[in-house]
Amino acid sequence: MVKVGIINVTGYAGVELARLLHRHPEVKLSSVTGRSAAGQKLTQVFPHLANIDLTVTTEPDDVDLIFSAMPHKASAEVILPLVRQGIKVVDISADFRLKDASMYTEWYGFTHPAPDLLQQAVYGLSELHRSQIATANLVANPGCYPTGAILALAPAVKENLIHADIIVDSKSGVSGAGRTLSLSTHYTEAVDNVRAYSVHGHRHLPEIIQELESLSPGFSPSVTFLPHIVPMSRGILSSCYARLKDDKLTKQKLIEFYHDYYDKEPFVKVVDNLPETKQTWGSNLCLVYPTVDHRTDRLIVISCLDNLVKGAAGQAVQNMNIMCGFPETAGLEALPIYP
Repeated sequence: MVKVGIINVTGYAGVELARLLHRHPEVKLSSVTGRSAAGQKLTQVFPHLANIDLTVTTEPDDVDLIFSAMPHKASAEVILPLVRQGIKVVDISADFRLKDASMYTEWYGFTHPAPDLLQQAVYGLSELHRSQIATANLVANPGCYPTGAILALAPAVKENLIHADIIVDSKSGVSGAGRTLSLSTHYTEAVDNVRAYSVHGHRHLPEIIQELESLSPGFSPSVTFLPHIVPMSRGILSSCYARLKDDKLTKQKLIEFYHDYYDKEPFVKVVDNLPETKQTWGSNLCLVYPTVDHRTDRLIVISCLDNLVKGAAGQAVQNMNIMCGFPETAGLEALPIYP
């Protein structure tokens, strides 16, 4: 059994990792950290994890692989010594997703402490970078919004079906903002309300652009990305739009492109009906619905996922499976919860 640990188990991504790893057939969850809960039994902090007999510590114990669920900047500082020691790391923060170190100053407001590792880190969207993940020691788990947007658009970009002007309109549940208290996620502020934010640029935008560029040489996407918070706990629905290069492209042909791209992928499903966030709740699935608007010659793709699973902890476990040579679906076979 591979011994794994979670840094910052007390966040939403961290506790979701604990839930998934507990039933994983190939690993033993042996270490969980969290400064605010240090010294407490994990079950005291999260009673729904009653079968996990671990005490929350301030530092990780001896492990073969570590998941870091720390916030950006803090994550890099914590995991750098672990990476230098040769411990495999899956980082759920944004700290190693971008290849250009200057982007961290622009979008995250800090100078990256290890720009040399940015080139070694592999962007952990399994459907795009599976072979690189398999040999990586440091994997940068994708952001929740980019996961839905990139998976929605990747086949169209790869097949050179669309022009570079792209719009991504995303709606997310409030858990995407984390457990830290804030006015905007207070119950009375969030309930019965829909709110747009980061209108002039969200931190996930350069991540989306970077990965779309990598899919097609010479493709320079101009992406408008607008996120919204909606009053639900989990889920992201992304509506993606782009002008088609071929105004004769039929919906059936488009669907064939998408099926060719994803039919062998265990967690991306091209669906025949408009997907809903509830259809992915608690699972590692991303549902993708492509269609053509012939009135405007536009591609429309709708994607849905659970932001805490495929958008965070589930994708992290999927990456671990690939890094360790386990079956990619191990520990992630659970179907969505409904209703």
